[in-house]
Amino acid sequence: MKKYLAEMVGTMVLVLMGCGSAVFNGGCGTPAQVLMVAVAFGLSVVAMAYTIGGISGCHINPAITLGCMLSGRMKCKEGGLYILFQIIGAIIGSAIIALLTSQIDVTATKTGANACAEGVSLCGGFLAEFFFTCVFVLVVLGATDAKKGAGNFAGLAIGLSLTLIHIVCIPITGTSVNPARSIGPALFEGGAALCQLWIFIVAPLLGACLSAGIWKLVGGEKK
Repeated sequence: MKKYLAEMVGTMVLVLMGCGSAVFNGGCGTPAQVLMVAVAFGLSVVAMAYTIGGISGCHINPAITLGCMLSGRMKCKEGGLYILFQIIGAIIGSAIIALLTSQIDVTATKTGANACAEGVSLCGGFLAEFFFTCVFVLVVLGATDAKKGAGNFAGLAIGLSLTLIHIVCIPITGTSVNPARSIGPALFEGGAALCQLWIFIVAPLLGACLSAGIWKLVGGEKK
């Protein structure tokens, strides 16, 4: 049970710090704000990797969990419980942000929810989330590989890659690459975030499937 609770806490921190950086600092309307939010998400992952990594592996993302399942690193039942607790953690993190915004006068988005930016089609947003999640999960699978991975530097590599992905993708969708991170805020914000939520669930999961396939081809053991 400890590893499931660790995933819940880790995902809560990711949403609270990552989305909170956008909510309480005026959104992502300028390059400086984009960089700030990107770094916040990356640092959240690094912090949690070295906090709960030894307990649960610090997935804090259903797409990563799916990638690990498809790569044979964990069983489906265990992965399903990981995803459940990740979603619960994201909802808790979003609830904390919603509670804070009810007491603070903020002009930006209420919870940091995802939605396609103005001028970005649903197809464009879907493709962005698909490809960027594929890249992110591929980094995770490679960095955490028992034989070929980055060892103690895996958390840093993963956090930096998430920062890079946010810098590129925030202007398109606000960057999800994590279904749990999108579900929690969307439940509190509603509107376009809730209507477009399917994009931020389906696209990252499909991207994770592709990354698992790529890693098997690139990093799989020879038979």
